[in-house]
Amino acid sequence: MDLKQLTSFIAVAEEGQLSRAAVRLCLSQPPLSRHIHALESELGVRLFDRTATGMSLTQAGAALLDDARSIEGLFRQAREKVRKSGLGQTGQMSVGLYGSSIYGAVPRVLRQFRISHPDVELNLHYAQTPEQVKALRRNQVLIVFERMLPTESDIEVLRVCGERLYVAMNEEHPLARSEWIDIGELRHETFIPGTEVTAASQLVEICRKAGFIPRMTPPSNSVVTATLLAGVGVGVSLVPESMTNVQLPGVIYRPLNVDEAYSMDLHCFYLKNNESPLLASILEIVRGFIEPSRAA
Repeated sequence: MDLKQLTSFIAVAEEGQLSRAAVRLCLSQPPLSRHIHALESELGVRLFDRTATGMSLTQAGAALLDDARSIEGLFRQAREKVRKSGLGQTGQMSVGLYGSSIYGAVPRVLRQFRISHPDVELNLHYAQTPEQVKALRRNQVLIVFERMLPTESDIEVLRVCGERLYVAMNEEHPLARSEWIDIGELRHETFIPGTEVTAASQLVEICRKAGFIPRMTPPSNSVVTATLLAGVGVGVSLVPESMTNVQLPGVIYRPLNVDEAYSMDLHCFYLKNNESPLLASILEIVRGFIEPSRAA
């Protein structure tokens, strides 16, 4: 018993005539007739009664029809599933992320991916960069969105976007009424850096150009934590624009008036030579978010 025989059987059963079934299957009648005879011979029963007006199912044929339709349907489903999987349109995809990356471009990337790939089951893995690298190598995640960059040679890094710098501070801070803040206005402040960004060295460079060395607390474990500390009055923190989507008690954000070359970058990274169709699919979407001036 093979699929061609079952398909032929279903067509003849539904059409009631060899001629109409042959037209439906784009076959001539002789091979169609052979398929039916071969199936009957293998099963050892008659499936049809031949009459002058056509062919009608026997009791054995009627018993086979539902199962034949189910088998044909399962085959079509399997074929479509394999085709979609090969095109990166189905399956499971685990995405790594951390910190403030979840408040800006990443949700938009994932939303666009979800719209274009509704049959893909999406899972999120929240952890810092060292753990994400391990997860990549264990195939627990396919791609990671982060601000810190791994340096391992087997990992490919792609810059997604840069975000304008903002100052997070307590809402009662004297500069909270300002529309913009110049870096020089912060020379007497204590800065709270977050370890998830490369902001510490960038902050020092910006401040030195303004003629002072910044006073900094030890790095907090994330931009979110740094923002919380700024909100309770420990100091101020430079944060990416995406953090302004997060309203925390006592925190206010003001844009920093600084050269656009200074920004907090968001990257994605993944294993080199990974030929997963799902990875190719999400990277195609990610590249649509890359700023044209940096796309090269």
